[in-house]
Amino acid sequence: MIWYVRSLDILSTSADESVIDALSFVLDNEHKRGKHLPLEIDLSFVGKQWRALVIQEVNGTQVLVRQQLEICIFSYLADDFKAGDACVVGSLSYADFREQLLSESECEPLIAEYCRLLGFPNNAEDFIEYLCSQLTQIAEEVDAISAVEKQVTINQNGEPVLKKITSVAQPQEVEELETKLRGLMPERSILDILCNVEHWLNWTKHFGPLSGSEPKLKQPVERYIFTTFSYGCNLGPNQMARHSQGAVTSHMISYTNRRHVSTSNIEAAIRDIINAYNRFSLPSVWGTGKRAAADGSKFEIYENNLHSEYHIRYGGYGGIAYHHVSDKYIALFTHFITCGVWEAVYILDGLLKNLSDIQPDTLHADTQGQSGPVFAISYLLGIKLMPRIRNWKDHTFVRPSVDVSYKYLDPLFKGVVNWNLIKTHWYDMMRVVLSIKAGKVMPSTLLRKLGSYSRKNRLYQAFLELGKVVRTMFLLEYISNVRMRSEINAITNIVEMYHAFLDWVFFGKEGAITENDPIEQEKRLKYLDLVASAVILQNTVDMSLAIQTLAAQGEVIHQRHVAALSPYVNRHIKRYGDYVVNLRNIPQPLEVAISLPSEIFET
Repeated sequence: MIWYVRSLDILSTSADESVIDALSFVLDNEHKRGKHLPLEIDLSFVGKQWRALVIQEVNGTQVLVRQQLEICIFSYLADDFKAGDACVVGSLSYADFREQLLSESECEPLIAEYCRLLGFPNNAEDFIEYLCSQLTQIAEEVDAISAVEKQVTINQNGEPVLKKITSVAQPQEVEELETKLRGLMPERSILDILCNVEHWLNWTKHFGPLSGSEPKLKQPVERYIFTTFSYGCNLGPNQMARHSQGAVTSHMISYTNRRHVSTSNIEAAIRDIINAYNRFSLPSVWGTGKRAAADGSKFEIYENNLHSEYHIRYGGYGGIAYHHVSDKYIALFTHFITCGVWEAVYILDGLLKNLSDIQPDTLHADTQGQSGPVFAISYLLGIKLMPRIRNWKDHTFVRPSVDVSYKYLDPLFKGVVNWNLIKTHWYDMMRVVLSIKAGKVMPSTLLRKLGSYSRKNRLYQAFLELGKVVRTMFLLEYISNVRMRSEINAITNIVEMYHAFLDWVFFGKEGAITENDPIEQEKRLKYLDLVASAVILQNTVDMSLAIQTLAAQGEVIHQRHVAALSPYVNRHIKRYGDYVVNLRNIPQPLEVAISLPSEIFET
């Protein structure tokens, strides 16, 4: 570990150099093998429990225990990297984010056009007036609505109670339609599906020698399909070799993964599948593509691992696959993060890294996917954040001014907006957002830093204050609009259905990721998304052809019944048995299934 840290150019991003000074002390004494070192450094940043391990008294003199000191300093250094209080020169994820922002000369010419595109005023004074009028108007409208419709009531203790959404039973016609479609959908194996999608899209074209000088593979397409299936379904190279009837060996699979496939290659292949999927009529019945939901799913990994942490909410050790799933049911992007990370930090990265044809502008999540700064940055990026907040009444509703009161909802408002704070730091916030749009810095990098700031930091406070305003406007609409709450529940249920679908696809090794390398762990999840996307595309093709068949037989198919279906069906798909790649079996062309009968949209 010491030699690796020595090879990095590590700097502090604040005036507090105590951790960096302590690190330098450890590096200067790395050649020593004695148990103790003299207490010659400032350890005021070290907590009480660490001090008990690091500092001992020998012959009346306080000394440092060398090995415990090294572990302690590296632990604090890792925390500083996560918080942004330390940076690595030349790094992407751990660079000094302030140097990654646009300069003032670069930012100034962009503000007016950017604000025009989003419909915002392009100066601080007018922006505050615009935002204040919006908050005032929404609060007055919702107060009038709530007094009549009683979506939210105030009980005797002054606590708000939100009326529950009445669940609607699925019509029997939907189940009957599912049964008819299932009877027309052919039985397939996952390998057959990967082969079909290869015929349609040639997705393996993105794979190849990473170094550019590797020897060419014999039958590369078959090898890439076997490798994708092996890791995407979590069988691993050994089990894949045992079930391939001698077509591949475990070394062939692992070699292909290491030397011919990268995370970016897999993302490119997934993007091809998403774009092809988006051409079909059927997904447009399910959603518009303008909405997406983000949520995390825990995957088991070894406890002795850099990514492995105990997750209180999910239970057990593991890492979190954080998915962004479109309302058209297909995943757009996936991050692999540690259990200890607040999921909201990564909620915006997925939309910005999504380069497919499906580009949402509304993002849903659960309670974990929101915070004040996230609401603020989303708003300034032109992304409408609409999470499903379980403890909504615990958040502070802010009123436009201290002298404003409301007839019905007044007990909800616990604070007043500090407009001056937002006005003072409006330019700083715009500079941050324009830097994100320009690709200079990712929202997760910024949110980690903002999340680590103390209450005295004004930029953090400005983002938090703006976020309170935006969140108040959202919550006011949330509690007064039952249709909006139903839509949020529906889209967040899609991502939960996607997680269940992934559990079915990732059937090998009981769903545990048996790889300790963080890069390889993320590749496993990218492989999984690739296989899942291929199955979703194949199911959409088969369902579209089945609908065409039923319509040709005179069946009356209603769009509202088709809208209740999903491409996560799996009863006709085989996961087990011998796995053989057969590229000589040519599927029907994609174009045959792209359009649905016009009668469906007329009923």
